[in-house]
Amino acid sequence: MAVAVDDTQEVKAVARHIRMSPTKVRRVLDQIRGRTYQDALIVLRFMPYRACEPILKVLRSAAANAEHNEGLDRSSLVVSQAFADQGIYLRRYRPRAQGRVYQIRKPTCHITIFVAPQLEEE
Repeated sequence: MAVAVDDTQEVKAVARHIRMSPTKVRRVLDQIRGRTYQDALIVLRFMPYRACEPILKVLRSAAANAEHNEGLDRSSLVVSQAFADQGIYLRRYRPRAQGRVYQIRKPTCHITIFVAPQLEEE
């Protein structure tokens, strides 16, 4: 189902340094991209992934930004863009055999969600 979106009034919200792999976040973002705000909330509520919680917070923040900063109605919003970028790696070290050390890289990501008002269909 394709939804027409007005690109002039896109509003965004960003969550930075989320302690999760961006690959795992992207598989959830792919499910909500292009959906209406209400549909995206329902999908995120019932998906079994840990990435849903921070994405839900960012989506609600984007809707609040649209409502308070631009005066848009939440019921008319559509998720126009959603992506997760690579953040910094937290480097941790684990001792290994014969006095060596093994580096453990814990990934982070930056989640960005854009919402825009849905165009009226004629």
